[in-house]
Amino acid sequence: MEDMQYRAPIFILLIMPLQLPKFAHRKHQPSPSPALSINISTTQSPTNSTVHPVAGFLEGLLDSIPLPRWAISIIFVVGLLVIVLCCVCICKKCCCTPNKKKQKKKKEERVNLNGVIGKTTSSLVQPDVNDVDYGSARQYRGKLLYSLDYNAAQTELIVGIKQADSLKAMDLGGSSDPYVKVYISPDKAKTCETKVFRNTLNPVFNESFNFQITKSTLLKSTVVMQVFDFNRFSKHNIIGEIRVQLCNVDWNHVMEEWQDLEEPSKFEDGNLGEICFSLRYVPTSGKLTMVILEAKNLKCMDIGGSSDPYVKVQLTLDKRKWKKKKTTVKKKTLSPYYNESFTFEVTFEQIQRVNLVISVWDHDAVTRNDTMGKIFLGCDATGNQLRHWADMLSNPRRPVAQWHNLLSAQQVNSTLTLKKKIPLSSKLPF
Repeated sequence: MEDMQYRAPIFILLIMPLQLPKFAHRKHQPSPSPALSINISTTQSPTNSTVHPVAGFLEGLLDSIPLPRWAISIIFVVGLLVIVLCCVCICKKCCCTPNKKKQKKKKEERVNLNGVIGKTTSSLVQPDVNDVDYGSARQYRGKLLYSLDYNAAQTELIVGIKQADSLKAMDLGGSSDPYVKVYISPDKAKTCETKVFRNTLNPVFNESFNFQITKSTLLKSTVVMQVFDFNRFSKHNIIGEIRVQLCNVDWNHVMEEWQDLEEPSKFEDGNLGEICFSLRYVPTSGKLTMVILEAKNLKCMDIGGSSDPYVKVQLTLDKRKWKKKKTTVKKKTLSPYYNESFTFEVTFEQIQRVNLVISVWDHDAVTRNDTMGKIFLGCDATGNQLRHWADMLSNPRRPVAQWHNLLSAQQVNSTLTLKKKIPLSSKLPF
């Protein structure tokens, strides 16, 4: 019995109340009979003599707590369970964290692979040496369906712009306002534009443009089709372009095919600058008001790398010169600011037959003034110029402002084909 008492666990001592004498809290009781006291002393003396010091300390600690023994036992059991649960949670977290990190890493790798342009399998295959584009990441810009047909009898090239698909989004909303510009290089005698389609990456144009060109010139030329994103108050951003060398085309039949848009070429310097102006027409008073606001990125015409630009505004009626006005000259600048207004009296019947020609000139005090760029709007215009004119007519009494890219004087003159003299007032049809 003495060995078992020494080997008993401490927590059993806490759970099982120890029947030790409590001299401090025990009340006075009548002394037992001599025989009984002798028996008690004989039985308890060995127990008191064999009490372990730890048990005595715990007994004293339990006596100092003002709680019953059963409450202390429950608190001890609950605390022990909480400690065990905490140990289990810590072990589980330590064991499972590496697996979660591996799964997260694998998930990120799958996302990155899905972001590769094109098919995943073809993107992972090593390309041929000739197909490697060193120093640049090729972007997919969409594709364009076009057609080419040449009428040898009339020496006329017909370029058809059918539709585009999966164009690159240029606006913040994830869309674009695309239109197509078409011209023949290197002459660029004529430039044509399609209508602007709002908020779409898959426009259907179904427009065709005719270019007068001889067979000998045709074989030395290249047709250029550029897709732009329209912006009313800023520069039009180019999405991509297609260049087709006409000498490689089989003219025995009409050519029609899809082709991916390429990055616009940088070797061709066709940028003559931009001009911003507003138009307002009041039908009741018959007044057409134009405000030349500003221009930027103009072509330098002087030796010092600058220019002295001014703007000439000319109104034509039935393709004949009618009225003209011009702004002041801005010295030594390629981005002049004018904010000058001009008003023309045009009746509602005449507004359907007029064209507004805007040209930028470089002023020279000694030699002849040189033209820097030109553009025209009106009933004979196309593309962005026609859209600006239509917006003015559909919003009477309200000024409509827009930026336009300047074209060469040769392009505008060949398209507009103005007549030299205006007829007498008695012969005018109004």
